[in-house]
Amino acid sequence: MTLSMFGSLLGGIGLFILGMRLMTDGFKYAAGRALRDILARSTRTPLRGILSGALITAMVQASAMVTVATIGFVNAGLMSLRQALTLVYGTNIGTTMTGWLVAAVGLDFNIQALALPAIGIGMVLRVLRGEGRAGRLGEALAGFGLFFSGLDVLKNAFGALGQGLEFSAIAGDGLLAVAAFVGAGFLLTVLLQSSSAALAIVLTSAAGGVVGVADAAAMVIGANVGTTLTALMVVLGATANAKRVAAAHIAFNLITGVVAFAVLPLILALFATAQSRLGLGLGPATELALFHTAFNVLGVLLLWPWTGRLVKFLNTRFVRGEKDQGQPKYLDRTLAATPVLALQALSRELARLGAMVRAMAREAISSEQVATQNLEEERAAADHLIEAIGEFSNRMQQNNLPPLLADVLPDALRVSRYHNEMAELAVLIGQAQQRLGDLGQGELGAEIGAFKGRVVGLLTAFDHRPDEGLEADAMRELQEAYQGLKSRLLRAGAEGRVAVRRLVEELDNLSNIRRLAEQADKAARYLRNLHDYMKDEKPATEVLKEGEGPSQES
Repeated sequence: MTLSMFGSLLGGIGLFILGMRLMTDGFKYAAGRALRDILARSTRTPLRGILSGALITAMVQASAMVTVATIGFVNAGLMSLRQALTLVYGTNIGTTMTGWLVAAVGLDFNIQALALPAIGIGMVLRVLRGEGRAGRLGEALAGFGLFFSGLDVLKNAFGALGQGLEFSAIAGDGLLAVAAFVGAGFLLTVLLQSSSAALAIVLTSAAGGVVGVADAAAMVIGANVGTTLTALMVVLGATANAKRVAAAHIAFNLITGVVAFAVLPLILALFATAQSRLGLGLGPATELALFHTAFNVLGVLLLWPWTGRLVKFLNTRFVRGEKDQGQPKYLDRTLAATPVLALQALSRELARLGAMVRAMAREAISSEQVATQNLEEERAAADHLIEAIGEFSNRMQQNNLPPLLADVLPDALRVSRYHNEMAELAVLIGQAQQRLGDLGQGELGAEIGAFKGRVVGLLTAFDHRPDEGLEADAMRELQEAYQGLKSRLLRAGAEGRVAVRRLVEELDNLSNIRRLAEQADKAARYLRNLHDYMKDEKPATEVLKEGEGPSQES
């Protein structure tokens, strides 16, 4: 191989991967909400889920984007794990479209006649329309052009290379030789971090005569299995739901890979017989694309009857993190680059944080014998979750957010800050309650108890409507009750019925209880801003309500 050939191969791979990245990013921002609604509508039956996953992945040529959207829905509770598995099946079928593009367009078509205009038109749209949907579609269109330009470079490079690249060292008819080519395909996918790029190289090399069809088929199996390592790396440190979806993806690819490896000679023999009897003149790339599709469809047929058992098995795994209140339940780093899904996950995590700190507050206010150690542990869990929310928000800000979302994201940080203050106040209140106990002053003690009960009632009401602030009358009545109680306590202190030190501590505690209610009210109002933004975006929750909800696990 000459230096020029090596450079052409690297350049072709680079153009292909760059095109894939632009296509993915462009579609992710331009079609994010449409993708969300389509997925929400199309998983009501297993067959529709499989077909939708296959069709969407084939159209956008970005299985990672569909997988991330699936994880986002499962994290948000909008899609059951069973529904997610049908999308995983379909996504794996949809990835085979890359092979068909290479076979049908990339090798028997003047690619530049399509690629260059797509790049030109796409970049004009991107420059003129900026961050809007049209601009993002232009970015995807330019990526589409680069995708095919990369194929063209690879086709020419492998065509010129011919038999110059020898695979004789591992070629052969034995089981070990086939396994070696499977390993080569796996390694190629891992190195490129893209099964599509690996498949493009394998198919173009087979079309150029560099590697035989049988050996290339083994490499296709390896490339398919290679995506499992990518999925594994993506979900390291992710949520339990993300790990379950990734585990389903890994199980599917491993099982289909083993089955394809076992029946490889039989499938190739069937293809050869069919071509001979029907007089078909399938080229190597077309034959490999057909093989890739066949064994993925076979994998779906094999796993479909076992989906229920797989769901039950996965639901018993990765539960340790879910028991830790301080671990995020909805936030997943894979979602940070998809604004619509990221905000949906963020708002749900904030609502969960709010429920945690309100429970802390009720526990602190309602009991004079509260276990402050429990409150400290709960406070530590809340701190950990608040930190995770801040890190997730920062990741979101590092991406090119839509202008409206960039304006509303600071509200999420405000909600987090108010919840943090509520957690701090709950600990202070719990410590004070333990020191003070019951005032024991008849009517005055009853009034203090009534005030605390009023705040506990308001906190409980927020559990049912966490994004609705208090009515103006309710907050005014709370303030009036506090001021009246404060005046009566001061009078009792002046008359010597309450010791000065006890008086000061009682007033500080009541002030903290009042402040806690105010912080809860502010958090609810800013959380409403996030929900209003998602309502304008027509979130998937509304789409699901129009039809069936998420199916029950079985």
